Amino acid sequence: MSGRPLIAVPARFSASASAHRYRALTTARTLSEGVLRAGGEPVAVHPWAPDGVVSPEEVGERLGFAAGVLLPGGGDVSPSLYGAPVADSTVYDVDDEQDAFDLAVARWALEAGVPLLAVCRGWQLVDVALGGDLEQHMADPHLHRVHDVTVEPGTQLAAAIGERASVSCFHHQRVRRLGTGLVPVAWADDGTVEGATLPSASGWFLGVQWHPEDTVDSDPAQLRLFELLVQAARAFSPARRA
Repeated sequence: MSGRPLIAVPARFSASASAHRYRALTTARTLSEGVLRAGGEPVAVHPWAPDGVVSPEEVGERLGFAAGVLLPGGGDVSPSLYGAPVADSTVYDVDDEQDAFDLAVARWALEAGVPLLAVCRGWQLVDVALGGDLEQHMADPHLHRVHDVTVEPGTQLAAAIGERASVSCFHHQRVRRLGTGLVPVAWADDGTVEGATLPSASGWFLGVQWHPEDTVDSDPAQLRLFELLVQAARAFSPARRA
């Protein structure tokens, strides 16, 4: 495939933004720049789920242009999606429309074999989409924290960032029960699953609990995660056209 593969990035709702008079859609600049640096073209997508309902098929009609998907971080996933009540007052920024859209994006990408990199909330949502659940508030949240992770030797993630790496985190929730087929490949020292793959998926998938975009300018290892997505997107596009 010539040129830059198009990477769909579901935008985030924002109550306000500089230079806008009304509510806005946002995408983290460093996230988009990570895709650009890796050779892809990020395309922000409006999370459209009227009344909190949208199917993977409807999402597929809109995102059919994409050679890859980057599912970013954001507010907390609604506990209702994994059959639980809100059990902690720290649960914040739950948005039913955002949840419905992101969930449909995750299911569509996994079913269609579209390469998918899921970051922080994105990774948690993929876990929920596959039947897993979350711990709603960690006893020791990873907020504004840079910490080490241990990576399973011999994995693609280990080849990209090493078997021990420093990562930037901002989350107070974490995966508790892994969804069907997910295999953990990275852990924080407190046992938090920080990375996972899905060997049964029809396309490339990687989920990470940390924010690689935070240090993409200074840490080549984090840029390699974006490069893995773009590499998979380049390989996917010709196959889809065949």
